[in-house]
Amino acid sequence: MSFLFSRSSKTFKPKKNIPEGSHQYELLKHAEATLGSGNLRQAVMLPEGEDLNEWIAVNTVDFFNQINMLYGTITEFCTEASCPVMSAGPRYEYHWADGTNIKKPVKCSAPKYIDYLMTWVQDQLDDETLFPSKIGVPFPKNFMSVAKTILKRLFRVYAHIYYQHFDAVMQLQEEAHLNTSFKHFIFFVQEFNLIDRRELAPLQELIEKLGSKDR
Repeated sequence: MSFLFSRSSKTFKPKKNIPEGSHQYELLKHAEATLGSGNLRQAVMLPEGEDLNEWIAVNTVDFFNQINMLYGTITEFCTEASCPVMSAGPRYEYHWADGTNIKKPVKCSAPKYIDYLMTWVQDQLDDETLFPSKIGVPFPKNFMSVAKTILKRLFRVYAHIYYQHFDAVMQLQEEAHLNTSFKHFIFFVQEFNLIDRRELAPLQELIEKLGSKDR
């Protein structure tokens, strides 16, 4: 199924909703409330008595929605012509493979790569065996490795936006929104050690800057 970007909706893919009234919905509300306190280091911590997998699942869905919206605002600037390869600056280039439909990594444009990536993430989030939304349904043994792969790939969208489209972000006056979202994302993956340091290298300087402001 393919979804066209609509300027009015400002999201790249349909938003993934957590069912209202569910425990995960309560966790999301808790996350939003603690985020409002302004202390991001505290906001990302596992709430007392909660299941780690469930906390990571809720936040992964939230980051997907945030990146979906952020990328949605700049899709008109990210084209086959402007971004013929998926990169984060001159030193980092990403080729797409999902292990099932595309087994061998393929070089493709940034919009194509991000479309593949967001569609793939959406499929994982919609899979009830991977991301169970019902109370009492256990998370699979491979959940953590799937969540890590999702977050590693979502990071690449942030990296691409920062390197190739930050001018457009500033023009749209979205930089505070992007920086807050990315800072939240980074503090979260650092708290639970979810992305390898090498993968974060393209934005290492920015990550250090965001972290030092919070010490």
